[in-house]
Parts: sequence; structure tokens; C-alpha cells
Amino acid sequence: MAEIEKRIETHRVRCLSKMKIFLLAITCAFVSKTLSGSYMNSMITHIERQFNIPTSLVGFINGSFEIGNLLLIIFVSYFGTKLHRPILIGVGCVVMGLGCFLQSLPHFLMDRYEYESTVSVSGNLSSNSFLCVENGTQIFRPTEDPSECVKEVKSLMWMYVLVGNIIRGIGETPIMPLGISYIEDFAKSENSPLYIGFVETGAIIGPLIGLLLASFCAHVYVDTGSVNTDDLTITPTDTRWVGAWWFGFLICAGVNVLTAIPFFFLPKTLPKEGLKHDADIIKNDKEKQSKEVKKEKDGITKDFLPSMKSLLCNPIYMLFILISIIQFNAFVNMFTFMPKYLEQQYGKSASDAIFLIGIYNLPPICIGYIAGGLIMKKFKITVKQAAHIGCWLSLTEYLLYFLCFLMICDNSSVAGITITYKGMQQDSYVENTILADCNRDCNCPTKTWDPVCGDNGVSYMSACLAGCETSVGAGINMVFQNCSCIQTSGNSSAVLGLCDKGHDCSMMLQYFLISSAIGSFIYSLSAIPGYMVLLRCIKPEEKSLGVGLHTFCIRVFAGIPAPIYFGALVDSTCLHWGILKCGESGACRIYDSTNFRYIYLGLPAALRGTSYIPAFLILIILKKRLLPGENASSGTVLIEAKVTGKENECKDMHKNSKILNDDELKTKL
Repeated sequence: MAEIEKRIETHRVRCLSKMKIFLLAITCAFVSKTLSGSYMNSMITHIERQFNIPTSLVGFINGSFEIGNLLLIIFVSYFGTKLHRPILIGVGCVVMGLGCFLQSLPHFLMDRYEYESTVSVSGNLSSNSFLCVENGTQIFRPTEDPSECVKEVKSLMWMYVLVGNIIRGIGETPIMPLGISYIEDFAKSENSPLYIGFVETGAIIGPLIGLLLASFCAHVYVDTGSVNTDDLTITPTDTRWVGAWWFGFLICAGVNVLTAIPFFFLPKTLPKEGLKHDADIIKNDKEKQSKEVKKEKDGITKDFLPSMKSLLCNPIYMLFILISIIQFNAFVNMFTFMPKYLEQQYGKSASDAIFLIGIYNLPPICIGYIAGGLIMKKFKITVKQAAHIGCWLSLTEYLLYFLCFLMICDNSSVAGITITYKGMQQDSYVENTILADCNRDCNCPTKTWDPVCGDNGVSYMSACLAGCETSVGAGINMVFQNCSCIQTSGNSSAVLGLCDKGHDCSMMLQYFLISSAIGSFIYSLSAIPGYMVLLRCIKPEEKSLGVGLHTFCIRVFAGIPAPIYFGALVDSTCLHWGILKCGESGACRIYDSTNFRYIYLGLPAALRGTSYIPAFLILIILKKRLLPGENASSGTVLIEAKVTGKENECKDMHKNSKILNDDELKTKL
């Protein structure tokens, strides 16, 4: 007897260890997949500048991840539960690594990055050839060589990034639905929210690492090592700057492949955590194992359509999907374009913007996920209580969100674009306002973006358009003097780059980041209770398919279209487009920050507001009915009934009961 008890205890410890190993492995997988995703989101601005493509196209490239994901998500979610889930997850991680490697390839296949400039460090040009020279001839005109023009405009190197992102999406497909369903199937009911909270925490640690990596890479010049960075006339704050975006993708590829290794050594199934009759269950499992495998294979396709019908006829589940689609449309837009918003609204560099997002937003989200899981476990929150917690916390955060509309900065003062040369505000940009009396005779290029900051606090599109006649110094330290358009009492001079937005704008940025951090914590606190409503409103055998269908709908109706239409709206606020050698438009150089703000903050606010209508409908429905999750939700009573031979009696009582919980079922049995 003692030997049997010892063997049972050893088996229990071994099973618990395997569950903990899987929990650690799936958390690392979530870290690696979100690391890659957050790095991609953070680098879209640099990819936009590298390939000189509009924001709408780079939004499509970013959304292509969802295209790869939705190709397989439904079938992987359903059929994956019948196969070896850990191995499928491991294969997915390897495929993600392949996709990341493919995304970095254009850097090694393309020529060096060239940015538009009127300033040259070439010794073949006179030092004043880019300044105001009356009746002179300016350099850097559009090329007359048609072949060179076609080669630049028709470059499709960005297709590598597109295809790599699709492959990365395919690889990510099995991780979430199979990982969550594996935990739900083999973990205690009361432990499941905590475990999922840890996994979701990994989904926050990954973006934090990804943002820090992106911040570092954004600060390093794209062609560092092959060009002399001392000769550069731009800094990371310049909208023409491109960071080493390719380097981070190589790191992401290696991390994804490494995280795949543990999954190939984990078993297909585990005994349920915390069962009391381990020996009997193990014996029964061994006897029925071959029959169950055959039964599973025969029923792979037989139950698919009935399961789909059951999910589609579940009102709570369908309303939850509707809420998720609307909310994700808002959040995808906000997080995808947040670095660009901080650049344009508050004048930060891409590197600084990415770093600030990681520091201010992700730690509160991580804490919120863990706290939400602990609350669910500690107080044994029911499905109805979880729905109320998720709804009201989310609504509280939504109301606080409107404070962001007060934390604003004015447009950058750029003569001829946002203000006149006399310092008056300009309602709309008109090309013929680029020239004024002070620079009309300078024969300046009117489309080239090479901004300088005058000592009067006004920026100009170029030193020539500022009327500057002489220069001293070289590279980024160049100073332009005798600038006729800069009206000051002393020597009229200018330096390279846009003018800073000032101390008041920096304070507004701090308020915005603090408000964003508070909102992120409150919303993430509601995430785990909300997610448990999704898991507990569907039958246990439909959980994997339910999670997969939920993810599929989010990909199709939010993940793919949101960056595209939002990118097109952002493009509509562009005030000046960069130009290529052939004179075609490239990436946007400066936006109307006021209209950008209305789109960036206003559209998500409108979307999220409508999502609370189905949320309140769910609360009303829950008030009138009882979910499966509230009736013997852990499944422990049913499993124990198998051992005592009262399985059918337990099932009937569970099916017909409207009020019985686990303890009451045990008593009647």
C-alpha cells in the first residue's frame, strides 16, 4: 500500500513538473512571438522611409501578419487538439524564425540608403552650391535618366518584408489557441486564470524587450559600418533618418528558433492537475488509450460543423467577438502608429518614442495582467462577476482616455508650410507659398526637404529657402549665416534640423505618458476577467475552436484592415512628401499634427464607445442565464465520478441542474 501511494505521489510530482515546464515554455513562446510583433510595429516608420512608400502601404505590410495567421487559425485551433499540440507549437516557432530572417534580407540585397538633401559633403561641389545664389544653378534636380527613375520607383524589395511577415503570421498560428487550450485541459480550474495571467504577462514582457531592441536599432544608422556616420547631415530626430531595422529581425529570428526546442520534448497529454484518484485514472487511461486515439481520428471532421454551429448560436460568445473586433480596431491603430504620433505631436525621435512607450506602457500592463489573474484565483470570481469587473474597469479607463485630448502641442513652425514667412499661421499648405520675397531670386528647389532651424525659432525647408548665403563647419555641425528670411536683431543664422517644440510641449508629453500608463494598467486589469468570460461561456470540448474562431475574426475584421485604412487617414494629414530622384513622391516628411491628433485619438474613441453596447447586452444576458463555467466548471466532479462508476448520473445532474455547484454534486453522488 505504501509503495502504491509513493508511486502515485511520484507521478503527481512528475505531472506537475511537466505542466510547469509547459507553462514556462509557452510563456517563452509568447515572449518570442510578441517580441517579433512589437519590433515590427515599432519599425514600420523606418521601413516606410527605407522603401519610400506611403503609410497606407506600410500599414498593409504590417497587417499581412494577420493574413498569414488567418490562413490556418480555424483549422489549427480545431484539428490541433486532436494532434500533438506541443510539437505543433514548436514547429510554429521555427516558422516564425524563418519569417523574421526573410524580413531582414532586403538590407543585404539593396544599395545603400540615400536621403534627399541640398547639402553635400562631396569634395567635388563648392561649399556654397546649396545656398542662396542669385541667378545660380542649384544641384540635386530630378534625374533625366529614365532607367534610373524606373529602377528607384519600381523597386519591390519591400515584398520580402511583406512575405516574411505573412510567414511569421503562419508560424504564430498554433501558439495561442493550442497553448491556452492545453492549459485549460490539464490545469486546475482555479489555477487556470493564474496560469493564463502568467502567459499573458509573457505577452507583455516580449513587447517590452522588443521596444527596447527597436529603440536601440532606431538610434543606429541603417548603413552603419559601411558609411562614415560623421559625414551624415541628419540626426535620429530627422524624418529622413532610417535606423538599423534589419538587425533586430535577425535577433528575433534566433530567439524564435531557440524557444521552439522545449516543445519537441513535451508529451501530447497530461493528467488533470490535482486529481485524487491518480492510480485508477492512469490505469483507465492506459486501457482506453488506443481506442481514444482511433476515436479522435475518426471524429476529427465529424464534429467540426456541429461545433461551429454551436459557437455561432451562442449569443454571449458572438457578442464577445463583436466587442473584440471593435476594441481591437481601436487598439491596433493606437499601438501601431503611437511612435509616429509621438514623433509628430511632441517632436521626439523614433528611438526616444519607442523607448518611452516601452517604459511607460508595458510595465503597468504586465502588473495588471498578473493582478487580474490573482484576483480571479483568490476570490474565486464567477463568470458573472468577471463580466462585471471587465466591463466597468474598461469603461473607467475609456472615460480617463478623453484627458489625452487636452495634452496637445502646436504644429511645428515651418515657413511656407504651417506659417508664413512673416510668422502668421497658415490654414493650409499651398506650394506657391514656399517662395517669398526674401528667397524668390535664390533659385531654390521647392520640393526638397532639408530643414534648418533659424535663431528666430522658425524652421525652413532648406538653407536656401531661408535665404542663407554662407556656411561654416561641416556635417551635422554646419551653421548657415546671413539668412535673409530670418528676421532677428543680430546675425541671422540657422542650423540643420527642425526647431524643438519647447518646454511646454515636453511637459504635455509627460502628462500624456502618465495618463497612458494609468489607462494601460486599468484596462489590463480587466483583461483576464474578460478573457475568462470567453473561455467559460463555451463548452469545454469547444474551447480550442472557440479561441481559434475568436482570433480568426479579430485578424480578418481588425488586424488586417485597421492599419490600412488608418494609414490612409494618416496619409491624408501629410503636409509635405519627400521626393525621389525621378521626382516621384516618397515618404511623408511632416504632418499636420492637429488633424493627425483628431484621427489618432478621435477614431479609437468613437470605435470603443460603440463597443459598450454589446458589452451591456452580455451583462443583461448573464443575469438571466447560467453558463457552463458555473456548473462543475473544473470538471473534477465528473472525472471523479468515472472512478466511482457514477459518470452517467453525474452528467445528467450536471446537465439538468440550474443551481448546483461542485460541492452539491459531490453530496448528491
